[in-house]
Amino acid sequence: MRIALIHYWLYGMRGGEKVIAEILKLFPNADIYTHLYVPENLDPSITEHKITKTFINSLPLSKKYYQAYLPLMPWALNKLDLKNYDLIISSESGPAKGVNKHKDACHICYCHTPMRYIWDQQSIYLANTGVIKSLYLRSITPYMRRWDVNSAKKVDHFIANSKYVSERIQRIYGTTSTVIHPPVDINSFHLTKIKGDYFVMAGQLVPYKRPELAILAFNQLKIPLKVIGTGEMLENLKKIAKSNIEFLGYVNDGEYSKVISSARALIFPGVEDFGIVPVEAQASGTPVIALEEGGALETVKGFRTNDIPMENQSYTGIFFQQPTVDNLISAVKQFEKYETIFTHENCQINARKFSKENFRTSFMELIDRILIK
Repeated sequence: MRIALIHYWLYGMRGGEKVIAEILKLFPNADIYTHLYVPENLDPSITEHKITKTFINSLPLSKKYYQAYLPLMPWALNKLDLKNYDLIISSESGPAKGVNKHKDACHICYCHTPMRYIWDQQSIYLANTGVIKSLYLRSITPYMRRWDVNSAKKVDHFIANSKYVSERIQRIYGTTSTVIHPPVDINSFHLTKIKGDYFVMAGQLVPYKRPELAILAFNQLKIPLKVIGTGEMLENLKKIAKSNIEFLGYVNDGEYSKVISSARALIFPGVEDFGIVPVEAQASGTPVIALEEGGALETVKGFRTNDIPMENQSYTGIFFQQPTVDNLISAVKQFEKYETIFTHENCQINARKFSKENFRTSFMELIDRILIK
């Protein structure tokens, strides 16, 4: 059986690329197709395979401004010759699923999310971009939305990376999907016996993750907060942060694990389709304070800010209901009140559900069921 993997852009080892790496363990002979290929940013688990790029990869400044070529990507996908493949697996959160196949081939799409910037979260992108980029995105949105919906009809089976994304697939594409959570390398994280006195926030510092909520909340709380990550909001966040907040920027894997595992709790103020960081925190024995929305509802076993925790429940976090500074402050104070109920063991047990091994088992079982039919 000949297999093709289609991934929107291979820019670095982010969540989507890590899913591709695990799928390649199941199908080591698969060929890879993508719009953009930056091998120096990728692991050998991907670069050792045959990789075919669309013409997007050869366009001027594509390595830096590849998203500017978004309207050309449907055309680029249409030009790919996949007629000799029996199984096509597309990995989608940018244009990837709109490929052609022969009539007997099976196309399965692992959907990380329908494209955020043309659907639900477009208002956030528009509010945090310049005038020219904003006008450009608005101008291409009607075309891209039509293409996105029409290309969904080329998919035989959708896999969603969370229930949250599954609901969006149903609403936007009008079709059902099977939920298989993405793989998390939980074995790379270890317990720290003695916790520090600080909280931590980790991830890209970009608008839709709402990092400013944590900064403003901890300015008032005056509790130590360590911030891991870089992004377009970094400098502005530094300007508004008080002395109790420390920006660590980019850290290597070892330092990341150490900082996460020593924290009292992870602060997670944004809406993620799945959200790997809360799972990594729990794998380190660290509980999570998260907004009650998106993938966190599936990865964190929490109670709401104004609730009293029930007895004999293996809680791993607290949810705050609204993305406001006051709500987050209330959640942190509630956490401090009940901090002793969050155990290392409960956090790690919950994290194990999202292991690489579980992902590969669930993915292969679904592929077998689909192909047998």
